[in-house]
Amino acid sequence: MEFRIADTFTDSLARLTGDEQKVVKTTAFDLQINPAQPGMQFHRLDKARDPNFWSVRVNRDVRLIVHKTETSLLLCYVDHHDEAYRWAERRKLETHPKTGAAQLVEIRETVKEIFVPAYVGVEQPAPPKARLFERVPDERLLSFGVPPEWLHDVRQANEDSLLKLADHLPSEAAEALLELATGGTPRFAELIVNEPSVQYQVPTPGTSMQSHVQDVELTADRTDPFAHSDAQRRFRVINNVEELALALEYPWEKWTIFLHPAQRELVERDFNGPARVAGSAGTGKTIVALHRAVHLARHNRESRILLTTFSDTLSNALRAKLRRLLHHEPRLGENIEVYSINAIGRRLYELHYGAANIASDILLRTALAEASKEIGGHKFSQHFLWTEWSEVVDAWQLDTWEAYRDVRRLGRKTRLPEQQRAVLWSIFDRVRSRLQADGWITYAGMFRRLAENLSNGTRGPFDFAVVDEAQDVNVAQLRFLAALGTGKPNSL
Repeated sequence: MEFRIADTFTDSLARLTGDEQKVVKTTAFDLQINPAQPGMQFHRLDKARDPNFWSVRVNRDVRLIVHKTETSLLLCYVDHHDEAYRWAERRKLETHPKTGAAQLVEIRETVKEIFVPAYVGVEQPAPPKARLFERVPDERLLSFGVPPEWLHDVRQANEDSLLKLADHLPSEAAEALLELATGGTPRFAELIVNEPSVQYQVPTPGTSMQSHVQDVELTADRTDPFAHSDAQRRFRVINNVEELALALEYPWEKWTIFLHPAQRELVERDFNGPARVAGSAGTGKTIVALHRAVHLARHNRESRILLTTFSDTLSNALRAKLRRLLHHEPRLGENIEVYSINAIGRRLYELHYGAANIASDILLRTALAEASKEIGGHKFSQHFLWTEWSEVVDAWQLDTWEAYRDVRRLGRKTRLPEQQRAVLWSIFDRVRSRLQADGWITYAGMFRRLAENLSNGTRGPFDFAVVDEAQDVNVAQLRFLAALGTGKPNSL
């Protein structure tokens, strides 16, 4: 018998008291181990529209609502007796006729009319607001996951009633309607995989970081309503007691436990080289990164995995989420190190070369201002000098006049003829010489030295690296990561 839990169950569990949650979890474990055991008290709900809804007694007052068939048991909801029964009487589990996804649908007749209260004292009533979806064909609304019995209400919706209506619809339907109402095109929140089909090379100064990539189309099994991508947003098959314990322990962090099938495909896939996952906000890229690091650790027990991002704040958040994810496998976390990219860079630099005397932005700006004053005879602003230094010269670690003269200044709006570049280089070269004489190094210089060390054949400290928020990783950091993962499957 397949044992599943729904997101409505974990949400309702979180609203109970601590003592109530404990007895509910005990009942859930008993149901998973043996739902037919003599002490389990099932009661069929006579008023429920769905004949497979049953209540399970937790204690004198708390009831657990389950959907039970001969082959499956789904934990749907938990609450005090009357509230739990009312929840079940207003819902049914069905397969959407258009999308094929399993849905817990709120029965339309049990919902009071959706309206927006009117206020008295208005002399001239405003004209009725336009219906947002009046001209959208039924087939399209159904393709969004709108239950057939809610089509009429959707067609009546305007900008005042839409948010109220969305609360009664399955999440994929609500999201699609809100997207359509705001001028967007509803679709599955895409996750795009870009995987180089050629050997990855560390980029040279002024060249694009983009390699030739292939796009991967993600599809889902359409024969099982619970295997549909929309269904797996809200239902989870629990395979063992450990998975159930983890799911019940952190109901508010459920998306570090529940993986969308498109996300799971990325987590478990083998890549023949560095790969990039792209997607809009909210598509779960961070969750994919966390699960990917755990997947690599689980299947490579003797390996070291780096999970990194661009800031200390985000790395701390990743570390906390990783602890939750590995609550029952703490030893697996010993193979995963979580640091911001600058923090791991300093740690490795100090390990190989001693203390890293990183020049602060204030020190660099002062050095630029002094060098600019010494050269004179130009009209470059301090802002321009700083951005040219940080985005071109230091970022690409240009150390000769010829390198700066020939570099392609990608993203820089101001065009510079050779004569102006010569003046600028005289300023930048003074700054470089001053930093070197005083024993300072920039973060970019630090990552350059680490990358060179790795490129010379030195065995890297990590076998695999997973980078979250990679769009905010700069050139020097990316060159270091590229050197860390060159030539190894799944390494980056």
